[in-house]
Amino acid sequence: MTWLITGGAGYIGAHVARALADAGESVVALDDLSGAVPERLPAGMPLVQGSTLDGDLLKRVLTEHGVTGVVHLAARKQVGESVAEPVRYYRENLGGLATLLDAVAATGVRRLVFSSSAAVYGNPDVDLITEDTPCAPVNPYGETKLAGEWLVRAAGRAHGISTTCLRYFNVAGAAAPELADTGVSNIVPMVFDRLERGEAPRIFGDDYPTRDGTAVRDYIHVADLAEAHVAAARRLADAEPGEDLTLNIGRGEGVSVRELITAIQEITGERRPAVVEPRRPGDAPRAVASAELAAKTLGWRAGRGVEEMVESAWAGRRQHRAR
Repeated sequence: MTWLITGGAGYIGAHVARALADAGESVVALDDLSGAVPERLPAGMPLVQGSTLDGDLLKRVLTEHGVTGVVHLAARKQVGESVAEPVRYYRENLGGLATLLDAVAATGVRRLVFSSSAAVYGNPDVDLITEDTPCAPVNPYGETKLAGEWLVRAAGRAHGISTTCLRYFNVAGAAAPELADTGVSNIVPMVFDRLERGEAPRIFGDDYPTRDGTAVRDYIHVADLAEAHVAAARRLADAEPGEDLTLNIGRGEGVSVRELITAIQEITGERRPAVVEPRRPGDAPRAVASAELAAKTLGWRAGRGVEEMVESAWAGRRQHRAR
């Protein structure tokens, strides 16, 4: 099969592209390069620069490369930015997805994996979040992901497209140093950045009803996430037309913010104490996945722990800094 990966030169996209290629699939990447690093992609892998809002470009790429399936990762993903610019998030995340689905239907592509998010759940008061946990997003980013799932399923039913929506929890780590997250919006590189600048890591709230008072999250290694995409893609190869599946992608283990910062300090050797600041509006005390459905339907489980996530992210950070 030939897979088009939108957002394919991004942090997660490049991991997925490499994992699919390593699994023997043909891969084409599309990216607007607004936050991407083209060098992350393997030599010789086609990279098309463009937007998912460009329907003519999408149809041309799908046709010329003989694409048989799409992994859609391209989206804006910063929660705070989505609150400040909701129209932009709806236009780019939902508008880009709608344009892509039009192109997919028009060119006869019948398989699609959609990058969703645990943000669709909002702040559920449960120990483990299952796929049946009610969705109640608390920010425009999460809203666009939930509405995106609705749109993907509706288009799948209408056009006989087999679809899988993967709800990511908190992604960290790197499969190789050159694939590392070079931004500072996710917690691990955010802590790295503050330590490197001689500033204390920040903890937003230490009065939650958790074991150490800080928020608890489910962190998954990006290499495990990429392997989940490979498993989802292979399952779609034999899926019935219009079949849809929605899965949590996490480890099913909670790690507190303080525990994560401690692990980062031990691995980096930078032991500047964290400072506690007020809670951020909308932060849940606990958000941990049940990943049992993914294990059952895909035969996939996350196999890497927090220490490996931090060590691999730190190796990538050091390599990037040395350039």
